[in-house]
Amino acid sequence: MEFRIFYILSALLIISTSTVFAQESIITIQTDDNHYDEGDTIVISGNVNTVIGDTPVLIQIVQEGAIIEIAQIIVAQDGTFTKTIIAEGGVWKKGGEYTIRAFYQEHIAESSFSFTPKSEASETTTNFEVDAGSKGTFDVEYTIRGGTVKNMVVDSEIFALIVQVDAIDEGLITLDLPREFIGAEKQDGKDDTFIILIDGIEVAYQESVVGSESRVITINFEQGDSDIEIIGTYVVPEFSTIAVMILIVGIMTTIVMTQKKFQLKI
Repeated sequence: MEFRIFYILSALLIISTSTVFAQESIITIQTDDNHYDEGDTIVISGNVNTVIGDTPVLIQIVQEGAIIEIAQIIVAQDGTFTKTIIAEGGVWKKGGEYTIRAFYQEHIAESSFSFTPKSEASETTTNFEVDAGSKGTFDVEYTIRGGTVKNMVVDSEIFALIVQVDAIDEGLITLDLPREFIGAEKQDGKDDTFIILIDGIEVAYQESVVGSESRVITINFEQGDSDIEIIGTYVVPEFSTIAVMILIVGIMTTIVMTQKKFQLKI
């Protein structure tokens, strides 16, 4: 009799455990990133294994017991759902861990992310002394958020300033580039656009200040990025002068060769 009771209880335990797992697996939820700064767009997405009529998914974003956001999301016929939320406003005040809960009838799924408001965002503003070879050094003022600057080096072959960063999070860097040492210009002397590469991939940038002595640009980077290449039409005057001299020699050689050919024909 005791053995029968034991087997019955074991079977009930297995059935109840299986039911819990089934309830947990019917809905999933995730975000497109695990960290957001104030003003970022949070993309929430998920999937329901079994669509129950027109039942919507209820979303809650909770931080320290307080509900920050709440929304209802319509589930598509294939069971997917998505929602975008801007992480800004009066309720987005505290930094830390946030939890997203998705409710679908009696089923619940959770995910989490960290959030940093602007008031807590760590920014560093300072100067970096760049080695300019025989020209000595020059300073580049910069402000960085989401990482630190490890080094800045000149690559004379591609007319670039390479900024090496330790990106512990997604962030941005603003650079005040002195025209005396680096720039991007057209043949008529007017400003041209820089080419910006992050780890070999071209990215866009924003230019906020264009002065007579410098240009201020801002570049966004992702967590884990390392090398930011700022490519212009010259970097450190001595390098651009060498390039011009090579071009002049090439032109003079072409002229001399053309004159010789012309004299031979006569």
